[in-house]
Amino acid sequence: MTPAAGTTDETTDAPSLSTIGALRESGWVSRPVKEEVRRNAVAKIRTGEPLFAGVMGYEETVMPQLENALLAGHDVIFLGERGQAKTRMIRSLTGLLDEWMPIVKGSEINDDPYEPVSRYAKDLVEENGDETEIDWVHRDARFGEKLATPDTAIADLVGEVDPIKVAEGRYLSDELTLHYGLVPRTNRGLFAINELPDLSERIQVGLLNVLEERDVQIRGYKVRLPIDVMLLASANPEDYTNRGRIITPLKDRFGSQIRTHYPLDIETEMEIAAQEITPLDADGVQVRMPEYMSQIVTTLSHLARESPHVNQRSGVSVRLTVSNHEVLIANAARRALRHGEDVVVPRVSDLDALAASTMGKIEIESLDDGRDEAVAGHLVMSSVLTVFRERTDPAVLRDVLEAFEGGRVVDTGEDVTSADLATIVDELPGLKGPVASLTGGDETSGAVAAAVEFLLEGLHLGKRLNKDHVGARASYRARG
Repeated sequence: MTPAAGTTDETTDAPSLSTIGALRESGWVSRPVKEEVRRNAVAKIRTGEPLFAGVMGYEETVMPQLENALLAGHDVIFLGERGQAKTRMIRSLTGLLDEWMPIVKGSEINDDPYEPVSRYAKDLVEENGDETEIDWVHRDARFGEKLATPDTAIADLVGEVDPIKVAEGRYLSDELTLHYGLVPRTNRGLFAINELPDLSERIQVGLLNVLEERDVQIRGYKVRLPIDVMLLASANPEDYTNRGRIITPLKDRFGSQIRTHYPLDIETEMEIAAQEITPLDADGVQVRMPEYMSQIVTTLSHLARESPHVNQRSGVSVRLTVSNHEVLIANAARRALRHGEDVVVPRVSDLDALAASTMGKIEIESLDDGRDEAVAGHLVMSSVLTVFRERTDPAVLRDVLEAFEGGRVVDTGEDVTSADLATIVDELPGLKGPVASLTGGDETSGAVAAAVEFLLEGLHLGKRLNKDHVGARASYRARG
């Protein structure tokens, strides 16, 4: 559902102010990170501008909840299955930070020039006062992220004693011996934990201590870290329960819990797929994706989300739709290149290639073990038939059926060129109207051939024609 993570508007040059004294004279005001996010969110909401671009299908569901959470100054957890744009939304929130933020120069944890928290910055400001030098940090650098894994250590998140600094002569009790972890290094920024329940309970406790009590013990030394962080997280709903792998105090830390979902309609998911598809570069070959073929691929994902043969606990990601579009185009391009065609138009015969991109993204229920290909094939056929019934009235194909009953046989498949298949329309005039309706008036051989195959396959799946499949060749003939 997504621009690249952390993408923001075009970057401007950092301010030229270089000391705390110059910063004071400029009138710059230090604000907590949640207040900073709230202020920028208010400006966007007031003008009707979306919080961030590239996320579709959440305008009436998720976005109002997220806006409320930001205005309330809450830490937020997104609950949803895989492929529901949780990480994309989290990363995109950096766009609600001010573009540039001043820090004490040399600080590892983005110390506020007015209120430093690390021993290094405190000593520096105490020694130099308003002459203390400052640096400017861009908002994209104010985001920290950690994928929760069972082997994650408290040192990764909070910090650890640096043995090199100890070897240089410092005492273990000296705060300057610390090597800060991800959370302190994201001070005055956004910190995200993906798949939060996968953190072991002892790490969850340590993280809670940092975020709530603002102190932590490292190697027996108690360090107070009054860090300013907006905490964001993602989790699978099944894991994020009292019976799951999350401790209640940490769960209570999040002010808002937002449930995400898959696209609610075919059209929205088609738009998302069009946005996400990696363009095919095949030496100038032109790609034309018929709308009904895109609808078939998207319908497959929606049917999979309703299928009793597919494990719904693992979800059916929008990535399935994107990958299937890309493989469909790739197979059509391979066919077109072999036939020397300059225009790539995916056809129904290209749908056989979706097995490779589908099986890795759906989990079959245990009762159907060993029937993976059969389940995937049934989903493809069901999606073709569903779209055929939505887009075509079989009654207008009565003349075509009569021609088949008269002994007509039509061969299609990967080894049949678009030009050869397109000639069928001249031989079966009853196809002209339905084909034109599907192509929108596009009379190129690729577009016509794709429409012909779709109509014949729809009649077959609707039990109006028989189909014989031998290798890459399929033959449609009358029933009986």
